[in-house]
Amino acid sequence: MYKYLIIINPFGFMYGSAGAFLSPENLVGRSGSKFPPDATTLSGLFFSANKVKKFQEHDELKESLYIAGPFWAELDNPEYFYLPIPWTKIINQDEKKVDEWSIQAGKWYRSEQTKDLEPDCRWQTVNSWEDSPDVIRKNCDAAKNPWEYVPILHPRLKDNQRNVKDENGLFLENSVQMGFHIRDGEPKDTCLVYLSTYALPDGWYCFGGENHLAEITSIPLFEDSPIIKLLQQKIHRSFALITPGVWGSTHYSYRYPQHPDFPKPIHILTDRPSPYRYRVGDNKGRGRLGRGRYAVPAGTVYVFDEPLNKTWWGQTQEGGFPDQWFPDEGFGLKKVGCGLCLPIKIEGVN
Repeated sequence: MYKYLIIINPFGFMYGSAGAFLSPENLVGRSGSKFPPDATTLSGLFFSANKVKKFQEHDELKESLYIAGPFWAELDNPEYFYLPIPWTKIINQDEKKVDEWSIQAGKWYRSEQTKDLEPDCRWQTVNSWEDSPDVIRKNCDAAKNPWEYVPILHPRLKDNQRNVKDENGLFLENSVQMGFHIRDGEPKDTCLVYLSTYALPDGWYCFGGENHLAEITSIPLFEDSPIIKLLQQKIHRSFALITPGVWGSTHYSYRYPQHPDFPKPIHILTDRPSPYRYRVGDNKGRGRLGRGRYAVPAGTVYVFDEPLNKTWWGQTQEGGFPDQWFPDEGFGLKKVGCGLCLPIKIEGVN
């Protein structure tokens, strides 16, 4: 089970990657922009930091390090961090309205009065996971992204002049700034949060690319932590992803695991897939890009005919999701939190 929260507090700006699709939006570096960094980024930081100042045996980290995220939290209250809201819950703070998908006559259903309502909140606190959309909104447990994109134009200057080096001397960096979250009328500093089986030594690290500094601390998770209690609950006929899910082989991406032991979902509620790629190290210390894939986004909801009676966490003999359900890229993607999910209740699903 996860034992630590890894808290990442950026100093100023961080780097937010941009997609590879050419469009008018991408001319300012925003097409397919992706933030926060995936769990693979933090996993890589563990191994690179361990090379500089050893805090764990390499083979032990390779075998037992599990990372999941990204999430975020108020800096003074990190254990009650924010998870992606399941797509079944529609919460609009601006209009002060909510709605919820249900199953009726074997199909997804929403009320005619609110079917055009769009969500403007994509995050909810971990301790409100089992609450209805109306309760979540009234308790102010839903939130929008606490970060904003800030394009920054950088010049590559000559060493002794305030002139750019050449015609390519200007480039645009798609930076991200963590902002405040307003709760109970007060602005709260925010931070990124990840789950981990190991602690990373506290300190300042380059995180997220472009050598941006972040302060990283690790705090232990207690047995009564909300996320631990949720991860220990077995999934019956429905669950929602809280991290992106990458399913299929090394060549193809699918909406759910293709292993014969994984039951085919009878209903899926999801959004468009998101690009998923990461850098992998090798024995020579150089990195290579992993195969580009598409991930099922966090918040996706699955419904099954029969109960799974499993938890995502745990070994097969303990009723956990088997490693064989996850793609293998030289390491099982379960180690980086692929498709981490929690049980949910849906009206019309027993």
